[in-house]
Amino acid sequence: MSSAQTIRFEVIFSRYSANILGYLLRRTEAPEDAADLMSEVFATAWRRIGSVPDGEEAKLWLYGIARNVLANHRRGSLRRNRLADRLREHLSSHPDAEPVAAAEGVRAALAQLSDSDRELLTLTVWEQLTPAEIATLLDLESTTVRTRLARARTRLRRVLEAQTHTTHAEAL
Repeated sequence: MSSAQTIRFEVIFSRYSANILGYLLRRTEAPEDAADLMSEVFATAWRRIGSVPDGEEAKLWLYGIARNVLANHRRGSLRRNRLADRLREHLSSHPDAEPVAAAEGVRAALAQLSDSDRELLTLTVWEQLTPAEIATLLDLESTTVRTRLARARTRLRRVLEAQTHTTHAEAL
């Protein structure tokens, strides 16, 4: 980009950035979204500086870009929301879905383990990876993973047993 184009961009930005930011702030829920969208608008202006019209037409051109960026943002939000809704529906009707109380107990027990034990156990149970696959993922020998996994299971069993004893003692 030439220095004349750089100067032109700086002039356009200083002259119209407040207008574009206001436009986006009034049409988004979060100021952070408006700031992100504004950066997209001016990134487009930077890439297409040769296409930006002269004078006051530049402001209208920027509003048009802002309008398109905002429309893309809204479509993306709708897609993400629909995907989240479908995922929630799938998880709630999935036959293997864990009851919340049981999941909380397991999560509490896992939280008491080391990061490496927790990682091995969750990769095995939740992600359903084999020890060989975990070995590849963690760049370890399969035998090392099997040994560490056996020890992690033993530690988890002890934590769960302690939780069970505590729960029974509290119930009495």
